[in-house]
Amino acid sequence: MEEPLLCVRGLEAGYGDVQVLWGIDLDVPRNSIVSIVGPNGAGKTTLLLTLSGMVRVKSGSWRFGGKDLTGCPPSKIVDAGISHVPEGRRLFRTLSIRDNLLIGAYHRKDRAETQRDLEFVFSTFPILKERASQDASTLSGGEQQMCAIGRGIMARPKLLIIDELSLGLAPTVVEILAESLPKIRDQNMSILLVEQDVATAFEISDYGYVLESGRVMLSGRSSALLERPDVRDVYLGIT
Repeated sequence: MEEPLLCVRGLEAGYGDVQVLWGIDLDVPRNSIVSIVGPNGAGKTTLLLTLSGMVRVKSGSWRFGGKDLTGCPPSKIVDAGISHVPEGRRLFRTLSIRDNLLIGAYHRKDRAETQRDLEFVFSTFPILKERASQDASTLSGGEQQMCAIGRGIMARPKLLIIDELSLGLAPTVVEILAESLPKIRDQNMSILLVEQDVATAFEISDYGYVLESGRVMLSGRSSALLERPDVRDVYLGIT
C-alpha cells in the first residue's frame, strides 16, 4: 500500500510547559482533501503550526513524501513542498494583489510555470485578476482569503494547509472558496484544512478528523462521519 503524502504518528506538541497535542495520528493521502474540525481550543491551529515547523515537537514524528520532517525549520518544510495559509490571511499591506501572489513564488526559478500558476489563480478567483493592481489590504475579508489561498498555490506545494477557511465570511464567499478546493486538488495538490463549519468541512473533504482536547476522537471518510448520529447531534444540532 502506498504511504500517504503526510503521515503523522504519536505527535505531541505545545507551548513551553503547556502541552496541547496528545498522541496525534493523522494521514493525508495524495491528491486528497482532509478536514480537521473540533471545538475552540481543541488544538487544530497548533497542529497546523507544528506541521509548518512553528511549534516545537515534544514527541512523536511525521513524514512527508517519504521523508522524516520532524523538528525541521519552516524553511526546510516549505522547500519540501508544504505551503501554509494562516488564520487571519496575513497579506502584505501596501503591496498589490499581484505582488502578494508572487511573493508566494519567491523561491521558484521556473518562470513559465510560475506564470501558468498565476493564471490558474486568476481563473479560479477572477476578482483577483480584475483588481490585480489594487492594494491587497483594501480587499474584503473574502477577497483577502482568496488572495491568501492564491499566494499559497503560487509556492506550487504538494500539500496546501489552510487554517480557518470560512471564518467570518459570508455564505456566498464560502461557497466560492469551497468550490475552488477540488480545482486546486486537481492541480496535483493535497489539501489539509481546519474549518469551523463541520457540515461544509465534511461535504468538501474526502477524509475528516475530529479533535477534542488535543486528541483525535473520530476519523474516517467525511461522508461516513457526516452520517454519524453523535457528530450530527454535537456539531450539527441534528438528531
